[in-house]
Amino acid sequence: MSNNHKEKVVNVQKRLFGWVKSHVSIIRLGLIALSLLIILVLIPSHIRVYFWQGLLKQKILAAMLVSFSILAISLILSAGQRLDSWFFLLLNIRGHRPPWLDKLMVGFTNLGHAFATLGFALVLLLSGKQIFSYKLILGSITLWLLVEFLKLIIFRSRPFVRLTQTRIVGGKAIGRSFPSGHTSQIFFTAVIFIQGFHLPLIAALGLYAIALLVGVTRIYVGAHYPRDIMAGAILGSAWGIFWGLIDRFFFISLT
Repeated sequence: MSNNHKEKVVNVQKRLFGWVKSHVSIIRLGLIALSLLIILVLIPSHIRVYFWQGLLKQKILAAMLVSFSILAISLILSAGQRLDSWFFLLLNIRGHRPPWLDKLMVGFTNLGHAFATLGFALVLLLSGKQIFSYKLILGSITLWLLVEFLKLIIFRSRPFVRLTQTRIVGGKAIGRSFPSGHTSQIFFTAVIFIQGFHLPLIAALGLYAIALLVGVTRIYVGAHYPRDIMAGAILGSAWGIFWGLIDRFFFISLT
């Protein structure tokens, strides 16, 4: 291979790497959308019909819930950056932070990852909870898609970009900051489980406490501002209520 050809190959690789690096958000959005399409194709047809008919019956209410979530997020964004930064630094760098606490927080923060929810869904699927598991999978992927879309259009940078004193635990988070994907995911999961299994008050409060803790860990590890967490909690809860309504207004028994 000649030197000129090698240089051309290297230049092409550099340009390709540069393009991928500058379009990470769009690529992630496309991959999530592709994942949703694949899941929809693989889901049994009778379950696809189940979800589709439920959505059709509640299309107006579903649109209201989504609009409410977006409106709530826009209202939260009106708060001042100074207050947001103050609360972030209070939870991120103030006080004693022993290594064991860092490890514990990193462990808890991973409960909000979409792959953790998909793991729960797989266990439920294998245990015979077919509709519930598919609802959890579809809800998680569509929520993930919505969060990535909002991050793409709002384009808020992570706290460590502006606040140089940020303490990062467990590695820097990639992508944009608003809303918090981990927080929206864990609140969505909590709502789905509470509604799907008709959990008593004490159990519901326990799940919400875990969800809130995951939100706090996102600040602790240096990944999100408090307003990102608030937006994620609202969005995830609204998305969970939305998917729960499919069962409430279109209750059929499928196995």
